[in-house]
Amino acid sequence: MAEPNGRVHAPRPASGAGSLRVGRLTKPHGLKGGLKVELFTDNPELRFVPGAEFHLQVPEGSPWFGRTITMRELRWFNESPVAFFAEVADRTAAESIVRAILWIDEQAVAEGEEEDAWYHHQLVGLDVVRDADEPGGAPVKLGVVAEVQHLPAQDLLVVTTDAGPVLVPFVTAIVPSVDIEAGVVRVTPPAGLFDASEAESDGTDGSARADGDRGSEHDDTAEPEPGGATGPSA
Repeated sequence: MAEPNGRVHAPRPASGAGSLRVGRLTKPHGLKGGLKVELFTDNPELRFVPGAEFHLQVPEGSPWFGRTITMRELRWFNESPVAFFAEVADRTAAESIVRAILWIDEQAVAEGEEEDAWYHHQLVGLDVVRDADEPGGAPVKLGVVAEVQHLPAQDLLVVTTDAGPVLVPFVTAIVPSVDIEAGVVRVTPPAGLFDASEAESDGTDGSARADGDRGSEHDDTAEPEPGGATGPSA
């Protein structure tokens, strides 16, 4: 299914609500079916072991839709992980599965739970806050996470605000921390991302903010890196 911006939607595999994303296949490596992997885990030695089974998030029109693949071997070339799977025998097969997102089942997650890992559904309903305008002040609530969208390039948090939904790239530069127990997602948004919602909540006119006090707290915030990983995935 194509989205309005021309991107093809890749539905999440139906492998259980508690599944965890562990990587994305980025490009073929060599002629024997190797694939470079963007890791979404700090523990690849635990996740990418021979015999590990991965559910695939790919577009519905992909020949890999609804299938799983089995880990054969994970190697490192120039400090980059390269995965080999039983079902991917050559470069042609590898090219057909590029951009697939890898998921593991909840049972596999429970066997080796990572301290800083979350399930995507745990983020829904969390408050989204930024740091206070003044040192020592209370964090400023911007909205609530309504949904997590998994796109091929990066993940997006859909944040409900007083002025409407805001799409927040789920990258470390913008979402530096998530505290599930406290129910908070902390963001350092670039200038303009939440301006309309903040103007709505403080009763100011959006144009007045644009001409005057456009949130100086945002001015020195890093812009998202193109194609950044999600989770934040660093």
